Amino acid sequence: MPEEPLQERTEEPTPRRREEARKRGQVARSRELASVVVLGSSVLAFALSGTFMYYQIRAALEFFLGNFFRSFDFPEGMLAIRKAFYFSVLGVAPFFLLLTVAAFLAHFVQTGGVAAWEVLSPKAERINPVEGFKRLFSIPALVELVKSVAKIVIISTVAYLVIRHRLGDLLALTGEDLHTLAVALYFLSRDLVLKLLIALVVLAILDFFFQRWDVERKLRMTREELKEELKQTEGDPLVRSRIRQLQREMARRRMMAEVPRADVVITNPEHLAVALRYQLGEMPAPQVVAKGRGYLAERIKEMAREAGVPVVEDPPLARLLYQRVEVGNYIPEDLYQAVAEVLAFVYRLRGKRVS
Repeated sequence: MPEEPLQERTEEPTPRRREEARKRGQVARSRELASVVVLGSSVLAFALSGTFMYYQIRAALEFFLGNFFRSFDFPEGMLAIRKAFYFSVLGVAPFFLLLTVAAFLAHFVQTGGVAAWEVLSPKAERINPVEGFKRLFSIPALVELVKSVAKIVIISTVAYLVIRHRLGDLLALTGEDLHTLAVALYFLSRDLVLKLLIALVVLAILDFFFQRWDVERKLRMTREELKEELKQTEGDPLVRSRIRQLQREMARRRMMAEVPRADVVITNPEHLAVALRYQLGEMPAPQVVAKGRGYLAERIKEMAREAGVPVVEDPPLARLLYQRVEVGNYIPEDLYQAVAEVLAFVYRLRGKRVS
């Protein structure tokens, strides 16, 4: 069946369709949000470990420059390189470790940790030029273009505003020593990065909600797709109807087989029939072993008469038993007295017959 346009997909996706989409990696995730998380984490990591990184890298350079050129002996030179490398790695390791954790969490929170290996498998449509041309003019491609332009505009605008605000301070640094210039540039960079981060966070949140909307739009189903999936998961409706019919017939046959073993059948007298059985000392209360309405009620009464089971007319009690007690269940306590009177009447009848 050919793919129908997305405009005709009016049905909400089923849990099975969502699960299959997750296996294919079709989940809402925003690259912009992940980038912002990594950028914000890098700023935080630099703020927390910047001093430590500075002293570690400084120690590495001092050790390297102080030992490597002191002697050209190969073993001593390699030892200096190895120790300098150790100090450098020790300095930058916390920074990159935090960035790695942040990137993992950004992916995990958005996707729930889904790993779609199917995405890595080669597919012909990925190298099909016609499909590639269609993707160039799709809604996601248009959104990516808008995002790229928006990022350029945001970065340019924020940088212009921050630098214009501090332009007087920058011009006043002319002739200052290197330390003063470095401190001023640090504060300028910090202010610029923080404001850029705030602007990009807004863009990333908007992109994340768009990605969720786009995934939901693609997962929506046509009525035909919904019917076909229901057939696959629950079976053909005609088959299910036939199975339910057979189950009802089997349950009805089992119920009718219990009628000859009943102690009494209470009727209404034309529409309802309820068969009760009670064994003193073995059952906690009288049990409904069969019940029916209309034709089924007539069959219950007919089988009861053939088996010699008394049929008693008590319309109010018959209605209560039919409405409140399912086949196989014991009667409720508030009906004990009424049923006991009927059973006592039946036992008296049987006593007269025996005598």
